[in-house]
Amino acid sequence: MYRLLRPLLFILSPEQAHRITFALLDLARHVPGALAMVGGVRPPKEAAVVVMGLKFPGPVGLAAGMDKDARHVDALSSIGFGHVEVGTLTPLAQPGNTGPRLFRLKADRALINRMGFNNGGVAAAAERLRKRRPGIIVGGNIGKNKDTLNEQAISDYVKCFEALHPVVDYFTVNVSSPNTPGLRALQDKEPLLALLRELKRRDEAKQVHRPILLKIAPDLTDGQLDDIVAVVRDSGIAGVVATNTTIARNGLRLSADRVEAIGAGGLSGPPVRQRSTEVLRYLRQRLPRPIVLIGVGGIDSAEAALEKIDAGADLVQVFTGLVYEGPGLLKRINAAFALRPKT
Repeated sequence: MYRLLRPLLFILSPEQAHRITFALLDLARHVPGALAMVGGVRPPKEAAVVVMGLKFPGPVGLAAGMDKDARHVDALSSIGFGHVEVGTLTPLAQPGNTGPRLFRLKADRALINRMGFNNGGVAAAAERLRKRRPGIIVGGNIGKNKDTLNEQAISDYVKCFEALHPVVDYFTVNVSSPNTPGLRALQDKEPLLALLRELKRRDEAKQVHRPILLKIAPDLTDGQLDDIVAVVRDSGIAGVVATNTTIARNGLRLSADRVEAIGAGGLSGPPVRQRSTEVLRYLRQRLPRPIVLIGVGGIDSAEAALEKIDAGADLVQVFTGLVYEGPGLLKRINAAFALRPKT
């Protein structure tokens, strides 16, 4: 069914299609059999996996950026996701960058976005999450407001952390989006270690603990990845989400003129698949379990998901693949994972 709907959605601008798709998804949740028609099936029990002390119904989650304001968690829990990562959320509401800011690269089955952390603020999202149904793991992806200087960034992350702590199951610290000026500088070793240590200190002071993950860019050098490894070990956080979108434009089928016309932004989808897997494998060789790795980037098939698992991922997340493949992608990944021998 989604294959029939997709050409109609692709007539619309990407942001219009996004809004309509989620409106239809929220509606379909209340119509018996409607979600199954578009490929939405809950994960089989054999696909369940325990990671970070949490029981995930399945190994595939929704990457941050699609349900920024935690408006659709209940609907998403019905179509095959084992977890949903909401956000990126910031302390104050902000509109994000001016449009157009989201582009389809159909020939590459990819997207370029420069959304800029558009969201309604962490307080409103936290209130919605208090009312969500149980049964799906929710991660809170947190960032800083655009106008907050890097020197004051810890304060923004702390505000988000405190607001979401009672209503999410884990956190992802986003210092890797290319669409907030200066944000990636927070991936440098010293500021990153200070930020993560503060969040870990605050978590340890609470009665209920939430695992903390770090989301990194695929564009880091091996030396920078070695710094990430040291930061993860020194801070004691649970693990890494690898990776965010890339600023590279290598090997695209889309013409160079068109790519240049689109301009800045993070590229996602199959063009980032190889690099994200390389980063994942590099980290796993240096960060043995129980440190957790979540693989993201170019997952548009069960094969691509299992590639991430084989490279060392404990879980995977999708975003662009869902745009091009629909909920049936989740069914195929969950089925393939359920059939794998458990180690």
